Amino acid sequence: MTIVVEGIIKKYGRNPVLRGLTFSARPGDITLLVGPNGAGKSTIMKVLAGLIHPDGGSARIDQADIIKERIRAQHFLSYLPQSPSFHPRMTCAEILRFYARLRGVAFSRYEAVFELAGLRDFERVRTGEFSGGTRQRLGLALLLLPDAPVLLLDEPGLSLDPGWRKRLQETLRFEAGRGKSVLVTTHLIAEWNKIAHRCLLCREGQIERELDPSNLPQNFDETESAGRDAPERSTTDEPRLSIVH
Repeated sequence: MTIVVEGIIKKYGRNPVLRGLTFSARPGDITLLVGPNGAGKSTIMKVLAGLIHPDGGSARIDQADIIKERIRAQHFLSYLPQSPSFHPRMTCAEILRFYARLRGVAFSRYEAVFELAGLRDFERVRTGEFSGGTRQRLGLALLLLPDAPVLLLDEPGLSLDPGWRKRLQETLRFEAGRGKSVLVTTHLIAEWNKIAHRCLLCREGQIERELDPSNLPQNFDETESAGRDAPERSTTDEPRLSIVH
């Protein structure tokens, strides 16, 4: 399913974050959104996930309008936020079982993503005891659990060590090869060289240009976007759980 974003506008108070953002992400591709802090990358991911409402423009997952048909569109996607969080007293297995029931996922799928994310040793561990990397791996397991045709990942590699970042990329290449649309925001641009199929440079809430995905270090100065995005909104109402239903 193709992601189509046309002229999206979003303001927080008087602060414009998205200024007519327009792009598309095709099935079978890993599409990167890169750019400096505060460019609007996380904001457009929240719009696409149906978590915030834009002030103008349109966004679709295939023929499902994310703004007008939010629930229908959300059934086609899974979303991994930049910093997934979970109830600290729930175990890894409890979190996964909850979402498996919520999405009507077969037990075989539950077992597969458990193994894929390397979480077997953490099955009965409460998430409040997790490191940032383990929490991110649980988020990845939840992302893959429903086998959705559209995957949205906001800075998925920041908490992972190099080995797990490579495994993440391999997993996303596999999922794209199955025909999924994969949209990723990242500051770790050089690591995606020759991994991503497309790379879009976002500045000041617009797509400035498309970069060569096989020559990313020479196309973009990674020091411009080091660290996390500057806050684009208050984080007090961030969703606690990682999968959009």
